[in-house]
Amino acid sequence: MNTPFDPVYQPYPSQRYPLYARGGMVNCSSPQASAAGLEALRKGGNAMDAAVAAAAALTVVEPSANGIGSDAFALVWSAKDQQLYGLNASGPAPMAASIEAVLADGNDENGKMPTYGWTPVTVPGAPMAWAELSKRFGRLSLSETVAPAVRYAREGYPCSPNLAVMWKRAFEKYQETCTGPVFDEWYRTFTPEGKPYEAGDLICLPHHADTLEAIGETNAAAFYTGEIARKIDADSKRFGGYLRYEDLAAYQAKWVEPISVDYHGYQVCEIPPNGQGIVALMALNILKEFAFPEKENVLTYHRQLEAMKMAFADAFHYVTDPDHMELDYHCLLDPSYGAQRAAEMGQTAQVYTHGIPPKSGTVYLCCADGEGNMVSYIQSNYMGFGSGVVVTGTGVSLQNRGHDFSLNAKDANSLQPGKRSYHTIIPGFLLKDGRPVGPLGVMGGYMQPQGHVQVVMNYVDFHLDPQQALDAPRWQWMRDNTVTVETRFSMEMARKLQRLGHNIRADLSTPSFGRGQMIVRLDNGVLVGGTESRTDSNIACF
Repeated sequence: MNTPFDPVYQPYPSQRYPLYARGGMVNCSSPQASAAGLEALRKGGNAMDAAVAAAAALTVVEPSANGIGSDAFALVWSAKDQQLYGLNASGPAPMAASIEAVLADGNDENGKMPTYGWTPVTVPGAPMAWAELSKRFGRLSLSETVAPAVRYAREGYPCSPNLAVMWKRAFEKYQETCTGPVFDEWYRTFTPEGKPYEAGDLICLPHHADTLEAIGETNAAAFYTGEIARKIDADSKRFGGYLRYEDLAAYQAKWVEPISVDYHGYQVCEIPPNGQGIVALMALNILKEFAFPEKENVLTYHRQLEAMKMAFADAFHYVTDPDHMELDYHCLLDPSYGAQRAAEMGQTAQVYTHGIPPKSGTVYLCCADGEGNMVSYIQSNYMGFGSGVVVTGTGVSLQNRGHDFSLNAKDANSLQPGKRSYHTIIPGFLLKDGRPVGPLGVMGGYMQPQGHVQVVMNYVDFHLDPQQALDAPRWQWMRDNTVTVETRFSMEMARKLQRLGHNIRADLSTPSFGRGQMIVRLDNGVLVGGTESRTDSNIACF
């Protein structure tokens, strides 16, 4: 579709203020998804219903980052229980998958897990997450909750500018790497006219609508034990995948105890491993040893970067499915260990190895209602559209989370049947004195814990409102001493960091620095929300 303007041309910086509301708030990377969540609230649902409605809608209106075949995690504050709950809806490797099988079948890529196709597909958890949240906390039926998503998929919705950019990027990548019959359904589903959608084009996903409707009517049973499960099984067998009906039928999401660290008067909460939320907490456990009187100080950035590198060094060595970890992950958050790592930090950039602790493609949304319930929720196909696999006649695009498994049996995150991989997607939540402050999250692969650290510090240490906490220019540690910064990042500060040994590079791609949302509840019950200025984000509230 041709428009009289360039939909992604932004010659002037925009200025956003945080939004204030009392009745409810839904923050998403898509306006249609936020509207779906608001619709659930207006129907009499609570924040949990709104989160499910928005999550289901996002599989339709942002398929370049997530789908029905995604994994998901959630942190849920229940006003009734006055308690924070964690939900791990990541899926394990199929029981037929193993290092030996992948290597024997020739499905590896030079001794590593492949990126695309059926081999990196693990059991999808998102539909189970919706059913669990709805069953445990919701007021509406799952069918009512997913109704807006069904409507978007069946009746169509306009392609947004950033979605068009991501769609085109994926199409060009897939044309290079995803060829052959296994990917035919992806092209039929997402490029029906042989080209990606452009801004303003209407997108209809009829198979997607039918599948969402079936999930809603059966509380997700259709996906795990019904006709959809059988279609997944058939396609997997047809194309040499390992995922089977039995894997889907046996799957259960896990309610887990959130983990946290005390950081300068706040409790920062995350989902425990296999998620990488612990990386953000490890970094903050180090950073709490320092005072940060001002944001724009070279030592502030230097210490943030060094703590982040230490945290990742430990995570890459130790973190995987907790049932397979060599130590209790709680010891990685021991205050004495944080102090020990802080003492190791020098005045110049270093490359760190793991320490020895004491023994002992993604969408993010957040919701709050007028009763005090709050949800921090994230789901992802991992890399863009994921594996490039769409199950025939269903619209189900499958994640490629298994790509993170190692084919080296000695590695902590080695592939094993029924094992959950190290997971990049993480929701965050802030408490103060045991009371809810609110949800936060930044999507974007290994940027996520780095985004959490930056947003938390912006709010806690530098007293920025939720919108400014998100808008502040970001950095991202890449590897060794290499750090990328946004073009809005102070070049003078970049030069100072360069002099301390950091290899600073500017990156023109704003999506690579993550896309976040944040809600804070004030003492009088008023909700204050910030939304990501780097994408098509929107807040729906009343």
